[in-house]
Amino acid sequence: MTTALDHARCRLKAHPLALDAALAAGVLVCMVAGSFVDRRGEHGVSWAVRRPEPLGLVLMTLGAAALVLRRRAPRTVLAVTGTVSLVECVAGDPRAPVVMSAVVALFTVAAATDRPTTWRLGLTTMTVLTGAAMLAGPLPWYAQENVAIFAWTGMAAAGGDAVRSRRAFVHAIRERAERAERTREEEARRRVAEERLRIARDLHDVVAHHIALVNVQAGVAAHVMDKRPDQAKEALAHVREAGRSALEELRATVGLLRQSGDPEAPTEPAPGLDRLDELVGTFRSAGLHVEVARADQGTTLPAAVGLAAFRIVQEALTNVQKHAGTAARAEVSVVRVGPDVEITVLDNGAGAEGGAGVDGGPQDGEPKDGGPQDGGPQEGGGHGLLGMRERVTALAGTLTTGPRYGGGFRVHATLPVDTRTSAPGEPA
Repeated sequence: MTTALDHARCRLKAHPLALDAALAAGVLVCMVAGSFVDRRGEHGVSWAVRRPEPLGLVLMTLGAAALVLRRRAPRTVLAVTGTVSLVECVAGDPRAPVVMSAVVALFTVAAATDRPTTWRLGLTTMTVLTGAAMLAGPLPWYAQENVAIFAWTGMAAAGGDAVRSRRAFVHAIRERAERAERTREEEARRRVAEERLRIARDLHDVVAHHIALVNVQAGVAAHVMDKRPDQAKEALAHVREAGRSALEELRATVGLLRQSGDPEAPTEPAPGLDRLDELVGTFRSAGLHVEVARADQGTTLPAAVGLAAFRIVQEALTNVQKHAGTAARAEVSVVRVGPDVEITVLDNGAGAEGGAGVDGGPQDGEPKDGGPQDGGPQEGGGHGLLGMRERVTALAGTLTTGPRYGGGFRVHATLPVDTRTSAPGEPA
């Protein structure tokens, strides 16, 4: 039943002119039928005791016909129906319900326009029709037919204004719901993009670090395999350890992409500066000389800050390993300065041109990273410094990278300790 009503309502909305024509026909039938009723008969309300005048029939027909165009020209239709009602009140039988057409037209105007227009036209219609009936009509001014004109026109204006207000309210609710839905979709897309960027950055950091170590240790093993097998075995052990660490970190990162029904992802916390010695140890085992100096007074960093600091040191030392070689010397310092923690990684650039500050150096066929604002060459195809900069920017910190005077490279990051801003998709 409900489906049939909805279907019929949709068909009527698709043909508004036919609906208005049917309404006009119904109003005409009601007006003609009402003109046969005598409310002042000897036996109360009686039916068919009087006949409508020809003028009244003409005016009723004109008023009903004008209602066919009530949606297209509501004010014009109100003027026409008001005019025929005024003529009927003054020159015709005041008991003929021609004013019904003006009531419907006034309702349409009130529903289609704003409230000031409704008040203006409604008061004008009520005043003109009621005043004409009271002052120029054949009935006494206090007759109930005159009061009925005032009441029906007033109710038409009020009803049309209520319908208009409800339509505006429903439209505002629907628009607000659509806007909220669009906002949710945009927020979801933004979060997906941020999480995708974070995962890509983590994958780059993990793969670049461990693959560089594997490459170095594999080269050492191949070089001493025949003459010093013990040292080759030790290098291969480092290769295996680096591979195991890479797999664990990759598994933890890819675990973020699991669905709710997938096997449980690893729950190991994200690395921070508490694992700095372990990180430096992997580079020392690969032959890189690294010195660490800490003056952070045992500061406990938020997870996002600690992870960013860990990744910055990891990426910087990986670049030293790749571009400056194991003959280089690197220095890592962690210093607490007021509300910030400063991370600095220096190298002397031994064995390479211009230091080790780029991810993908000249030997890889890529231009160096680091923009002019860092005092280094123009930023190129590598993603190491770009990933550092994104991490630091997400935490409202600053990053400075560039070649050192006299050779080598310098990476300096300042991260706020008490920040409320976390890296995209990472816990704060």
